[in-house]
Amino acid sequence: MRIEGIIFDWAGTTVDYGCFAPVQVFLGIFEEIGIPLTMDEVRAPMGQLKRDHIQTLLQMPRIEAAFQKKFGRSHTEADIDELHDRFEPRLLAILSQFGKPNPYVVETVALLRQQGLKIGATTGYTSTMLSIVAEAAKENGYEPDHWVTPDLVMDKGRPYPYMIYENMKQLNLRHHAQVVKVGDTTSDMEEANSAGVWAIGIVKGSSMLGLTETEVQQLSPEEERHMITAVSKQYIEAGAHAVIEDMSQLPAAIEQLNIRLMNKELPYGNPHQ
Repeated sequence: MRIEGIIFDWAGTTVDYGCFAPVQVFLGIFEEIGIPLTMDEVRAPMGQLKRDHIQTLLQMPRIEAAFQKKFGRSHTEADIDELHDRFEPRLLAILSQFGKPNPYVVETVALLRQQGLKIGATTGYTSTMLSIVAEAAKENGYEPDHWVTPDLVMDKGRPYPYMIYENMKQLNLRHHAQVVKVGDTTSDMEEANSAGVWAIGIVKGSSMLGLTETEVQQLSPEEERHMITAVSKQYIEAGAHAVIEDMSQLPAAIEQLNIRLMNKELPYGNPHQ
């Protein structure tokens, strides 16, 4: 038994280094209603369907209290809808600028395809949003064999497993132990664990790291080591089976998983290792 398919996340994993497109829009819409968010708050639910992301933000104790103080009541479904209605057109307006593939993505995907692997993708974006990103990525040399968005699986996005299962179905992947999910958030790891596939977290370019490419290049070796360790720990705690620094390390990580498979190890036996 060997790995046959890789399912990538989009923003922060294969495109949009640092996952900045949604972040700036979330910050903007909450600023407008008089509840400024911190970067940590915005990034905590990253990877979820965007409406779910807004709901999670509103349920955070500090934000919930700020909303209550500002409006004299708790938030409702209508508030979530209103914020989402503000969020969507703004994100759509900027997404085409965020389709450039991250370092090593194009070469690594080409190498994996040469090895006979299928390439799928899942996301927290809707189909309308992802169509824009996918088109921009394609123009820059990256195109998965298939992609699935939450609205194509009845809005059952992460941490549900259904986007992964739909990729497996479309790509003719038979066994979940032969599938790897690569992502840049804890919700990617949870999605992989829900589906019973291998989970790999990526550090550089990730929402978890939350830095631009320039900022990463300016880190001292000590700072870089410290950040890689901290992000890796979060991935492992969220159920990752492996962590890579950047996409160039993925083929070697897949070889390691093949060895584990040969030793009769399965991804869902003990995810926290």
